[in-house]
Parts: sequence; C-alpha cells; structure tokens
Amino acid sequence: MSLFFCSLASGSSGNCQFVASEKTKLLVDAGMSGRYIKNSLSSIDVDINQINGILLTHEHADHISGLGVLMRRHKIPLYVTEKTWEALKHKVGEVDYNLLHLYDKIDTIEIGDITVQSARISHDAVDPLCYALIHGNRKVAIATDLGMISDEVVDKFKDSDLLMIESNHDIEMLKVGPYPMYLKRRILSEYGHLSNEDAGYITREILGYGSVKHVLLAHLSKENNFPELAFETVKGILEEAGIVDGRDISLDLTYRDKVGKTYKLLK
Repeated sequence: MSLFFCSLASGSSGNCQFVASEKTKLLVDAGMSGRYIKNSLSSIDVDINQINGILLTHEHADHISGLGVLMRRHKIPLYVTEKTWEALKHKVGEVDYNLLHLYDKIDTIEIGDITVQSARISHDAVDPLCYALIHGNRKVAIATDLGMISDEVVDKFKDSDLLMIESNHDIEMLKVGPYPMYLKRRILSEYGHLSNEDAGYITREILGYGSVKHVLLAHLSKENNFPELAFETVKGILEEAGIVDGRDISLDLTYRDKVGKTYKLLK
C-alpha cells in the first residue's frame, strides 16, 4: 500500500500537484494549461485520462487556468467547495455539471481509496483550503498561498509523511524589489504568502511531532526569491533545532515550470 506524490508545477505562473495510490489518481489544482498538465503527467508515466478527480485550493487564476479544458476534454470530476465554485464558474466556460462535486470544507471526503481532509487557510480568496491526502497509514500534506498558519493546520499536518509548504519570498528582496507598495503589503499580510523564514519555523514546529520525512518548499516567487536562498534559509532554521537534511529529513524544492521528483511513500 503506497502513496505517490509529484509536483507538476508550483509558483505564481501555475500550480498543479499529483497525488495517487495504486488505484486512485488525483490532482490538487489545475493552474497550468491542459497541454502542460497532460505532458507533465505523461513524463511520469501517467495517462491524464486515468485522473479520478481534481481538488482546488482556491479560485485564483494560477490554480484554475487549465480546469475547464481538463473537465471538458478529459471528463475529470471536480471536487470543490460551493463558495469557491461560485467564484470561479464564470472563468472556466461550459462544463458538464455531472462532473461537479460540491462539499463543505469541514467534510472528510473519500475519492476512490484516498481520504481527503481539508482546513481553512488565511489567504485573499473566498474559501481557501489546504489539504491532507491519506491512503492507509501514509499522508501527504499540501499548504501554499497562505499568509499565516493556524493551530488547526499544524494539528492536521503533524502526522504527515510528506509536507509541501509555501516558501514564497525573501522578506528583504520583496521590500526592495520592483513590486508596487500595495502588492508588497498584500504579500506580507496574514492573507498573503509565507516567507522563507515563515516556512522554516512552521516546518520546524510540524517536524517536532516526529513523523514528517520529506519536506518540499513550494510556490517560490520568481522576482522575490532564489531557490538556493529558500533552501538554505529553511535548512538553517531546521539545523538550529538539530534537524539535519539528509539525516532526519529530506528537504527539496518544487519548480515553477518543470516537474519535480516523484516520491513513493511506502506502508
């Protein structure tokens, strides 16, 4: 009994994550073109027509841009909260409503043999969520696009095997960078995005419960971060607590425009 994870893309230009058991294959977000998602899945030997469902974190364009195509062309069901659907339905064109599954964020839902748990996060969207996906005793946790992290999210993630956590920006790079002031304030607010330092301290807290073995840094800004900087910042914060990459955990990156490593979490 195994759970698989692969980041197909993560960043402001688009987001799409692949999570699967041997029987059930899911996408979390569909923020790249349908062609990109199809080709990315093919690169890891997955047929897009085998996808059993799409989960959405929220309605922003970099999380839904390929959604309409995937639903129309490949008949992939969508699992989404009612508020998020109302906010995005005019953006995706005509779709088959038989593919639409509305649920409340407090629900635990089953898609095939994968259990999906969600929790509310702090972001400037109508009903943004993070997810924990569970198969047997293996769990993948995904949290991006959030300005802060709540005790509820920490509690839901603490027994995960793999944690994908936002490490969006370096604070000083953002402050002196080219973004207009209103956008800087948005990103730095509790409804914006996590900094590298935020990612490090939150990861350290979750790792304190002793279960997580793989940590992936996600949604890195092209303008306000460097992959090496994000990695070294988080690595340093973890080392301060005696948590060593390569010994206690594996720390890695996701990418804005290419497929990341595939992880197989064994029973």
